Amino acid sequence: MAKARRRRVRDTWKDKQWYTITTPKEFGDAEIGTTPAREPDMLLKRRVESTMRELTGDFSKQYVKLKFQISEVAGDTATTRFIGHQVTSDYVRSMIRRGTSRIDSIVKAESKDGQKMKIHVLAITIKRAKSSQQRYIRETVEKLVVDAAAQKNFVELVEDIIGGKMASYVYHETKKIYPLKRVEVIKTKVVDEKKS
Repeated sequence: MAKARRRRVRDTWKDKQWYTITTPKEFGDAEIGTTPAREPDMLLKRRVESTMRELTGDFSKQYVKLKFQISEVAGDTATTRFIGHQVTSDYVRSMIRRGTSRIDSIVKAESKDGQKMKIHVLAITIKRAKSSQQRYIRETVEKLVVDAAAQKNFVELVEDIIGGKMASYVYHETKKIYPLKRVEVIKTKVVDEKKS
């Protein structure tokens, strides 16, 4: 039986260059990883995740996952843009107790500079609320978020959401309707490119 000729496998890793991935300016141009690519263009639109703890060193923010997308490559540095965030499912579960009501509001909002976002706000009541009260809370949350977003530019809006200011504002306004235990923005998603 003829010996199968051993094909020389080309090492594609040698053709690749390593790039440093950094966060957008509003997140301090922090380094969040490295990635290889044969061409810089191949990095564009690639998604990267990081936790708030990795960026700020604050262990209490370990549950917040930030999502970025590579938008520009200069030299060996790949810059990203913020495309959304999410809190971990175990953190959400830890907030919910028996005998309370979970009220989810998914709000489509737009910043002052025309950036559209989907913002998922979770409100948890102290006791079980009637469906009419839940509906009213949901409507109030939607209105508050839309109005607050319209007064901020995109960077300010993201800072308010990630820093907890938005949740705090919604909590203080909504607890007047029914006693609330907690309000948290558990997920955001940038819907499309900013209008130019």
